[in-house]
Amino acid sequence: MFGRLRDWLFDGGGPQNLPERVRETIRQQQQRSEILIGWAELVLTGLLAIAYEATTMAGGVVQEEFSFEAEALILYGLFSVARLIIAYRRPLPEWLLHLSVIADMALLMGLIYFYHLKYAQSAVFYLKAPILLYAFLFIALRALRFEARFVIVTGLAAVAGWIILILYALSGRGGPPNMTDDFVEYMTSNAFLFQAEAEKIIAILLTTAVLAIAIARARNLLVRSVSEGAAARDLSRFFDPGVAARIRGAATSIKPGEGELRDVAILTVDLRGFTRLSTELQPGDVMKLLQDYQGRVCPLIVSNGGSIDKFLGDGILASFGAVALSPTAAADALRAADAVIEAADRWAAERRAAGLPPLSIGLAAASGRVVFGAVGDGERLEFTVIGDAVNFAAKLEKHNKDEKTRALVDSGTYRKAEQQGYAAPAVRERRPGRKVAGVADLVDIVVLA
Repeated sequence: MFGRLRDWLFDGGGPQNLPERVRETIRQQQQRSEILIGWAELVLTGLLAIAYEATTMAGGVVQEEFSFEAEALILYGLFSVARLIIAYRRPLPEWLLHLSVIADMALLMGLIYFYHLKYAQSAVFYLKAPILLYAFLFIALRALRFEARFVIVTGLAAVAGWIILILYALSGRGGPPNMTDDFVEYMTSNAFLFQAEAEKIIAILLTTAVLAIAIARARNLLVRSVSEGAAARDLSRFFDPGVAARIRGAATSIKPGEGELRDVAILTVDLRGFTRLSTELQPGDVMKLLQDYQGRVCPLIVSNGGSIDKFLGDGILASFGAVALSPTAAADALRAADAVIEAADRWAAERRAAGLPPLSIGLAAASGRVVFGAVGDGERLEFTVIGDAVNFAAKLEKHNKDEKTRALVDSGTYRKAEQQGYAAPAVRERRPGRKVAGVADLVDIVVLA
């Protein structure tokens, strides 16, 4: 039980058990936190300087020979600047982080100690200095790093420093402690009240404990958030960006069997001769070829408003207007088709110039009403489009071989695209009344390439 509590408070079982990419993200967050802490320390130094210089008592005597606060603040300021410069350049080492805690408390307790010398009072006098409140600020500063152990170390350092000052005041070397049990006498004279100092220590310890617990819980959330964020970034590479955004923005858990009717355009792209080539190449070369092909085609589809629905080996199924409604779905699909055809021609020329066999593509576009939604068994889901337009596009792409073409679209989709603002780069050949395998009626087609 104690071991689990210790691990929870002191960040045990944390980043060391996480993937390297998550650890690196947390390290970057902590480095930015240290920069923020560095600037905050400089601001606090200025506030301490202002507070210390503004404490001269009306009509009081100040012994300037004991006013070492200026020197102490200058040294601390230089230390903070050096620490800040290092934080900008690289992560701070562990020893420097702890040294910073010691420097914070040494500055604060040192300034408090010189109060009684500056104002020629007994040591008990400095125990009432309101500047002790800055200890809570120094403790809170360590919370910015999201590591409970540094909050605890800072709090314990503050308590240790205050106990040392109390013991010095009680020793009598700084003047008589004037012990009292009277709170009024304590408040109105240089008297020492044990209960009052105990309350200050308890307040520091309780503040430290509450902050440490809060930071331990916040750190768990940070680690979980960073882990899930890294996983989401990785998983987003397996999903279309629009689908990934839909999943992230879903108000409730996505369930299989939920779908929406959409009027969309479908684009299918296939790499000709890939099946034969895959048997002749090494596995690594096959994957590089696919990567080269998909790396050229997919960005063109996405940049024209399409969403990659799935990869079917060397085939690509893309939808326009499914993930997000679009009034120009058909026009976007044909613009993407033109861009893919042009890219395929360049790729073939590059391979030919490199002494490699040129590869061509088969492409088809169609439009119609489909169902867009999640399918699966509950544990493994996939967003996809289902409907006649999807099947028709696949059949039309295969029909390229019968027509001795590379890219086709049915005349209805072509007409719809023109109505949506599509302008063909050249006059397109129209072939009416074609028999497409698997389609009952004759189809009027337009040859894109």
